[in-house]
Amino acid sequence: MLAIVLLALAVHGPLLMMQLPANSYDTNLHIFFASHYAHHWFNPWNEKWFTGFSQTTYPGMQQQWMALFSHLVGLNMAYMVVQLISIMLLPIGMYRFARIFVSERAATYAAIGSIFLGSLSYLVYQAGQVSTTTAAPLYLNALPYLYEWVREARGRALLKGVLLSLAAASAHHVTLIFGALWFTIPVLWKAVLDHRDEQSAETTAGILTRTAVFGGLVILGVGIVLLPYWLALIENPIKQLPIPHASRDNFLLAPNWGMHYWVIPYGALILALPFIFWRGAKDRALRPLFVGFWLCFMFGLGGTTPLARWVFQRAFYVLTFERFTFWATLMALPIAAAIGVELVDRYQRKALVPLWIAAVASCSLALAWITLHPINQGPFKVEPMVNFLNRENHSQYRYITLGFGTYFSKLATYAHANSVDGEYNSARLLPEMTKYGSSALTNSKYFGTNGMESLRAILKHADRYGLRYVFVRDKWYEPLLAFSGYRKIEVYDDGQVALWSKDDVPPAHKMEFGSPPPMWQGIMWGTLPIGSSILALLAVLLLPDRRRMTEPVEFPVITHETILVREAK
Repeated sequence: MLAIVLLALAVHGPLLMMQLPANSYDTNLHIFFASHYAHHWFNPWNEKWFTGFSQTTYPGMQQQWMALFSHLVGLNMAYMVVQLISIMLLPIGMYRFARIFVSERAATYAAIGSIFLGSLSYLVYQAGQVSTTTAAPLYLNALPYLYEWVREARGRALLKGVLLSLAAASAHHVTLIFGALWFTIPVLWKAVLDHRDEQSAETTAGILTRTAVFGGLVILGVGIVLLPYWLALIENPIKQLPIPHASRDNFLLAPNWGMHYWVIPYGALILALPFIFWRGAKDRALRPLFVGFWLCFMFGLGGTTPLARWVFQRAFYVLTFERFTFWATLMALPIAAAIGVELVDRYQRKALVPLWIAAVASCSLALAWITLHPINQGPFKVEPMVNFLNRENHSQYRYITLGFGTYFSKLATYAHANSVDGEYNSARLLPEMTKYGSSALTNSKYFGTNGMESLRAILKHADRYGLRYVFVRDKWYEPLLAFSGYRKIEVYDDGQVALWSKDDVPPAHKMEFGSPPPMWQGIMWGTLPIGSSILALLAVLLLPDRRRMTEPVEFPVITHETILVREAK
């Protein structure tokens, strides 16, 4: 395992140290959240977006770790360090999870394969979903303890499994609500099958009882650790119109998005899919895992099939489905690894070399896709805009950006001024934004009529919000700004960015959309999410697993003939 973890470090470490994910879709959003924790650890109320919102609406254990590391290496590198730790935890979790279903050697193959998954590279370097890539390895490491607890009733397994589950829940609420179940059911199913195969004296009721104990403790713990999140969700339930997302499209009718959300994440696993279906459905020991894989596989197709819409109902229009594809590839790996072991046993190097090529190609294809289809139009410097907003009295007014893409979050991280816009859609309460099915104002034109109507409504109420400054990186928006009473006053970055201002806008004042959480919630939020991860780490280190023989050893039977042969030699 040490060699496999070092392999993960060798593959992804240089890419992260070069800050390759810096321009991915969500990276700057997570850095923005981490920046607030770094300066206001126990005050989750962030006034920089949406005239104010609570960061308790997004469980952010990994963002809190970024905030701690940022005091040593800076915000950008802190993000890379946390992402690298998550990647290095993945093969460990994959090995332990796969070992429930397959042999020691196949689990090792699965652990190696997890390093090169196209879905992992896509999430890390293209989507920037550090929450998903942090929560999944933690759940993979927790589930073997669930299996051990329900099978053998070991108290240490119960403690470590619950703490790791709480740490995973503190990293990502979507993985908790929509992902953990698909991994848990196969593990419990396999525990029941193994119990029957071994004809243990203990009844199945004991397994079910311990499952209820584990689940009850996790539900209670999640309720306490994420209490501020649940209270915020109850106070301000998500009522905005659904925002379009390409992962919900029909990939057959939109093959470009099929390439983006299906071909790239699966990579070479596509070639193994027929064998995964055949082997997973045929092998009784792998059938529980295959069912979990099949469900995530179908959900990951988004709107290509009606299954996701039927199961999730209204949540279908809120979720994004690339994470289901990631979970599907994780559950497919043990089955694919078992097939790989048989191929290597039969064909030796003729099978081993193609398997290595396929793994490396999956990772490489996802990395190449970033170059071919970048998220942003190209890098540019936000420092001149930051300097403008931070000097004189400019921070008294609010601003928005147009055409900045993910660089809007980067500007917001370092600017003292506040914005009407924001990139975390679930936290916004402004009626001009929730009334229309569009995402951030900075990308308004890509959401058609809804996007432009939302932008017009905000500009119409510029005086109400103290919206004096608009930074424009796309001249397509300039006629609308001129019509709304703004005028161009400065340009930056060789004319790529223009600053528009409306002189008669009064200074910004506090708005009544949402209210800051009470102090006790701030203390809970600054203590429990990161505290759960620290407790989980201490439990794993201070309560080591009992070392066991992982494969049965066949001892030779000594017969009279054997003794005679040895004496003759």
